[in-house]
Amino acid sequence: MSKVKDCLKELKFDDKGLIPVVIQEVETNEVLMLAYMNETSLSATLETGRTHFWSRSRGKLWKKGEVSGCEQIVHEIFVDCDEDSLLIKVHQKGGACHTGYKSCFYRKINVKQDMIEIVSRKVFHPHEKYGKKEKQEENLTG
Repeated sequence: MSKVKDCLKELKFDDKGLIPVVIQEVETNEVLMLAYMNETSLSATLETGRTHFWSRSRGKLWKKGEVSGCEQIVHEIFVDCDEDSLLIKVHQKGGACHTGYKSCFYRKINVKQDMIEIVSRKVFHPHEKYGKKEKQEENLTG
């Protein structure tokens, strides 16, 4: 068994200093989202027990749920065999997806019927959490 600091030194961040992280619900094993961490966000996650990520689009650190209240409480962190990705099992409060769904993976590609289906229900309305209009999801069923 290794110490946490020793294990973290072995992680392989990409050329931008990021590592992909799969977030999974601890009770159901449902995959909630894929995000990226840098050393700072990983350290913040370890220190607080709440997930923090690096926003590639905004170029800044963010705590999951800081605006919406839909935070993720960390239960376990796994390092993959190549040490270039992480799996974090969390207890999700509310939805993980900024579009209002529990999981970011709420759309299923149905190849046989040549359509994309919405396979879950919203757990919140984004305009209530973020104060902005929702993106129209045309040609989707659910």
